[in-house]
Amino acid sequence: MNWYLQNGKDSDVITSTRVRLARNIQGIPFVQRCNDEELKSIFSTMKKITPIIGYGLRFIALKDIEILDKKVLVEKHIISPEISLTKNPYAAIIINDDENICIEINEEDHIKLQVFGAGQELENLMDLAIEIDQKIEDLVPYSFSEKYGYLTACPTNVGTGLKISVLVHLPALSMTGNIRKVLSVINNLGVNIEAENPKGDGDIYKISNNQTLGITEKETTKNLKLITQKIMEQERTARKFLGKKEIELADKVYRDFGILVNAKKLTEEEAKKLLSSVKLGTDLGIITELNDSKIAELILMTKSANLQKQVGNAISVYEQEIERAKLIKEIITRE
Repeated sequence: MNWYLQNGKDSDVITSTRVRLARNIQGIPFVQRCNDEELKSIFSTMKKITPIIGYGLRFIALKDIEILDKKVLVEKHIISPEISLTKNPYAAIIINDDENICIEINEEDHIKLQVFGAGQELENLMDLAIEIDQKIEDLVPYSFSEKYGYLTACPTNVGTGLKISVLVHLPALSMTGNIRKVLSVINNLGVNIEAENPKGDGDIYKISNNQTLGITEKETTKNLKLITQKIMEQERTARKFLGKKEIELADKVYRDFGILVNAKKLTEEEAKKLLSSVKLGTDLGIITELNDSKIAELILMTKSANLQKQVGNAISVYEQEIERAKLIKEIITRE
């Protein structure tokens, strides 16, 4: 079972963690200024060293991946929307079967090393990322400045080149009306927090560091873990408050559960809202018909590209709404 379908530490609030390191090869311009020969050189170099890196990694050119499969990877948060749309013939990914490691080649930077995990996995993922990074650096010289650190295409990544992203589920803070206050406080603590969905549907928020210069990887990890812990405590406090009105809360989450089970068609946005409520009910032990694994599967498989992949072909938005309702009922009622 891949990481995005697993339960992790504190997965009632923290759904997943990603650690990303941006790197560039010494002596070659940044991607935006590369000519075809330079892009091809990066592509060929990384393809050549992939078997040496290990971890069951495979090198795949982006042009060899079907459009729908790229969208599936974007929905899993494994590749960026930007690289999925690139026309660069020398863009590629290096990925393993578990999909917990994915290295993007020739996106914004020459190399974007990413590792993923379910729940709160900051230290373990940081260790894994550094381990892989050192293996690559032994094979390929990086652009590095003694004064500034690792040099990157985007100035805001210069230094460590590290970007940690933690996805958190905050339905109780939304329901109690405290979410805006929490977001305001967090954004003043040296990190970013923003809704994963611009419409706010699903109550999923992404927390990430915004400092890479003048700070070590260890300090970044420690700071983000501390802030994430505080947010988790706030969400759990809000859940206890909601739990004082036991009947009202149970009524809401079971009504939403009933729609999921019985609807004949559902939009992706409707599914996100309902699943957020049902996940809350499941995590609090109110809804006993589901578990975290099924919730994770429902959240992923109701997304447009993953749904179409499950169906086996591209279908219209209206057909997706019908198939989404069918699939939800099938997953929920499956033994």
